[in-house]
Amino acid sequence: MNILETIVEKKKIEVASKKQMAGIDLLISMNKNFDRPCLSLKRKLQQGDANIIAEFKRKSPSKGFMNEHIPIADVVPAYEKFGAAAVSVLTDNEFFGGDIEELKTARNLVNIPLLRKDFMIDEYQLYEAKRYGADLILLIAACLSKKQVQYLAAKAKELQLEVLLELHTKAETEYICDEVDIIGINNRNLETFVTDVKTSLDLIDFLPTNKPVISESGIADTDVIIELYNAGFKGFLIGEIFMKAHQPAVVFADFMQNLKSSINGNENKK
Repeated sequence: MNILETIVEKKKIEVASKKQMAGIDLLISMNKNFDRPCLSLKRKLQQGDANIIAEFKRKSPSKGFMNEHIPIADVVPAYEKFGAAAVSVLTDNEFFGGDIEELKTARNLVNIPLLRKDFMIDEYQLYEAKRYGADLILLIAACLSKKQVQYLAAKAKELQLEVLLELHTKAETEYICDEVDIIGINNRNLETFVTDVKTSLDLIDFLPTNKPVISESGIADTDVIIELYNAGFKGFLIGEIFMKAHQPAVVFADFMQNLKSSINGNENKK
């Protein structure tokens, strides 16, 4: 099995175990977030700016730990303070060092949209996302069937969660359905973990124009963001360049300042 297949098989076991400990009815009864209105990332993306979705990620399967012990409270408030449109929180533990409790912590710290980033394969995880304060969830075409995407996206809409559908190939554009709010192009091949930003540029012309599109992974340069923005991308999911730093908050603040200067310079050239 490749790494993606291994992750999905582990996720099936994890979800089955969680279901035995607490069913969906118990999840709903345990938290007030089921009545909380969704904070819309889609609306922010439609406003036309180069929006940054800043990620909190402790490790990856390909690179190991980046910042193992830093408290989430030291990072995500700075993401909001310095201009992130949304925060992405990795909740997978085994492969990414995440913890769903950190999603709840983030919800109490920021008032911008929260993405639960995980390998979503079962509606149970959607109820978890809602319970812990997420506003949107990620569906990865590479580990789901077209039918599963349609079902999980529809269930997410019932829970008033926005849906980010992640694609990596032209063939996966067939997974796009009405219930999808945002399309993400992952520049990282989840089978090999090789990253190439050209993936985003190659695919954008095959996407519908009525849904905002973001580029994910391998973005570390403001010039790359400007290139992608000019190509039609409205958002950029970035985490590694911040999280591998000793002080992610400081690096993020500097990055946003540099991005603002780059955008202003780009506008002046037009």
